[in-house]
Amino acid sequence: MASISTPPAWFSSSSASDLLRSSSNGVSGIPLRALGRARFNPRRKDMSVSAKLRKGKKHEYPWPDDADQNVKGGVLTHLSHFKPLKEKQKPVTLDFEKPLVLLEKKIIDVRKMAHETGLDFSDQIISLENKYQQALKDLYTHLTPIQRVNIARHPNRPTFLDHVFNITEKFVELHGDRSGYDDPAIVTGIGTIDGRRYMFMGHQKGRNTKENIQRNFGMPTPHGYRKALRMMYYADHHGFPIVTFIDTPGAFADLKSEELGQGEAIAHNLRTMFGLKVPIISIVIGEGGSGGALAIGCANKLLMLENAVFYVASPEACAAILWKSAKASPKAAEKLKITASELCRLQIADGIIPEPLGGAHADPTWTSQQIKFAINETMDELLMMDTEKLLKHRMLKFRKIGGFQEGIPIDPKRKVNMKKKEEPIVGKTSVQELESKVEKVKQQILKAKESSSTGHSDLDLNKMIEKLKKEVDFEFSAAVKAMGLKDRLATLREEFSKAKSQDQLIHPALKEKIEKLRDEFNRGLAKAPNYEKLKNKLDMLKDLSQSKALSVRDVKEASLKQEINKKFAEVLSRPDVQEKYELLRAEIENSGASTYKDLDPELQNKIDKVKKEMQGELVNALNSLGLDVEVLTSKAQVLSEKSSLSLFKPKIEMLNEEINQGIESVASRTDLKDMIELLKLEVAKAGKTPDATSKNRIWSLEQQIKEKLAAALESSDLKKKHEKLREEILATAESGFDRTEGDSSVYGDARIQMNSGAEHTFA
Repeated sequence: MASISTPPAWFSSSSASDLLRSSSNGVSGIPLRALGRARFNPRRKDMSVSAKLRKGKKHEYPWPDDADQNVKGGVLTHLSHFKPLKEKQKPVTLDFEKPLVLLEKKIIDVRKMAHETGLDFSDQIISLENKYQQALKDLYTHLTPIQRVNIARHPNRPTFLDHVFNITEKFVELHGDRSGYDDPAIVTGIGTIDGRRYMFMGHQKGRNTKENIQRNFGMPTPHGYRKALRMMYYADHHGFPIVTFIDTPGAFADLKSEELGQGEAIAHNLRTMFGLKVPIISIVIGEGGSGGALAIGCANKLLMLENAVFYVASPEACAAILWKSAKASPKAAEKLKITASELCRLQIADGIIPEPLGGAHADPTWTSQQIKFAINETMDELLMMDTEKLLKHRMLKFRKIGGFQEGIPIDPKRKVNMKKKEEPIVGKTSVQELESKVEKVKQQILKAKESSSTGHSDLDLNKMIEKLKKEVDFEFSAAVKAMGLKDRLATLREEFSKAKSQDQLIHPALKEKIEKLRDEFNRGLAKAPNYEKLKNKLDMLKDLSQSKALSVRDVKEASLKQEINKKFAEVLSRPDVQEKYELLRAEIENSGASTYKDLDPELQNKIDKVKKEMQGELVNALNSLGLDVEVLTSKAQVLSEKSSLSLFKPKIEMLNEEINQGIESVASRTDLKDMIELLKLEVAKAGKTPDATSKNRIWSLEQQIKEKLAAALESSDLKKKHEKLREEILATAESGFDRTEGDSSVYGDARIQMNSGAEHTFA
């Protein structure tokens, strides 16, 4: 800064206006005329000019002096301030992970003891490691919603830039909203995955306290959202697909952000994203909080990591509003339905990206690769759509959220203060009364068959079956109580339900107890005081169940016959079939022959050929209905084939026995045994309605087991034996067919047999 020394005599001749004007030039209290004289009068000796440099902080540029040209992500990644951490992140243990830490400490102690004493503790170490892995698996496959929230907020969880540098070949970061500020809480840039260029943008949290303060804990200001908006326009202009990564507790809600238009910036982003003509994928990698997440989340596809959460209000805020205490956050997390599986069920999220056991921070590279696979797969699907379809797809995705279909009745919830409907008392109905009701239902079924209307009778039949089931259960309970087995049965039920709730296989000892109690009950049932009533009710239940099965079968048969007749009519009414039939008929009439044997051989062959073609057309028609079709020829041919094929029966049985032995020997191997047990455990965990992740795991295990079995069997000579026997059987069957081909009875008695639950033969 310049400073000028002047004598006090100068100020005596200066006016007030000169003093005021001089202040605008940065020199306080010096008249402009005096300043001019001082500047242009070289003969003055009492003036001196000096300059002082202000000390400021040196700017730290991200580009290093020795830039590596082969750095991961391309040389332009040196422009990013995001560098590898100099110190390794400290491990953080969540509250529910403390049992795992104890097991890990035991393993370390045993290893230390083995190292110090020189003794062999390998068996104990292996046992503890297996126990640790099983405990880890049990814990992370049964996480509660609040536990998933804690994992999503884990300090060591990989951030947006961690994933980007792992999945891209080249990446260059783009800065600024062109309004004077670059918000570090939102990072944008262009990168390539497998040669395809994308615009990436996402919330960036810090990896330590210093970075979190710099990144504002991943909470963007309006400048961040306007930077993202600028990059969206840029991507739309150049045709780059957009991939956004969501990981924020919410938009920054301070006074300055509100003054700068936080709500307007978010709303502008929402409106703009629905009009972008490029595919958009959003991935929730941590927590997605409220509008701060949605501002870059209006995508064609919303994917979530397995332990990520997406919410309109945090569990703590929800608990404070509803229950006046943040301690109720576990309950709030469960009610909010914020986990990936719940959001997929509600059709808000479109897919779940798996994480390793222990969370994404346990293996960040593997998690990043799963994200890369998901991006490629989803983008392949979206790039198949044209612009109009893409925009409509994005609009319909959000329009269907929270929707319902009119006309479908929904059972109203029972009010607390409403008197409960009195259920009929089970066990009070006499056997004679039940028999009369059963007889009445049977009469209704017969009348319905005659009138071909089964709706009302089926409803009465189902109600009666349900009633009889309750009656039979009541009688069984009474018999158990009379025989003194009630306490034992209750204990076994409790043990069984406990094992089932923990998704464990039933222990052999428990199975043995159940079998023992069942045998004891069956032996003493005849002596129970209500045995006759139980027997009568069981007979009625079996009778009605058989009637229901017959009714269902009749309905299926009638429907199947209609479909078959319709298919046959379609085939026979085709113009080409009608033309063949008319030509053949004209030739037969012109020949003057009265029987098949009187026809000349050429015409016989022609008739046989047309019959074969027609037979094939009808078989194809039946196959289209999902029916297994078998063409039955004359009895003579069948008997000859049976007699010739019976010679191969011992060989087939011997080969089957060898194959079974081979499969048993392969299945007894340790690796296959473990895989089969793991498959059983996955099936037990999945239950009757497995989710997409469980289905994928089960399918993967099944494929691995099949491949190992196939590889083991192919390595043996069983495959060669099977092929050789197959060729011999085919050769024998073909020779038998050639012998009977000229016989007209082969086609005269031809029938088609279909197997679809029951057998139907059409002559």
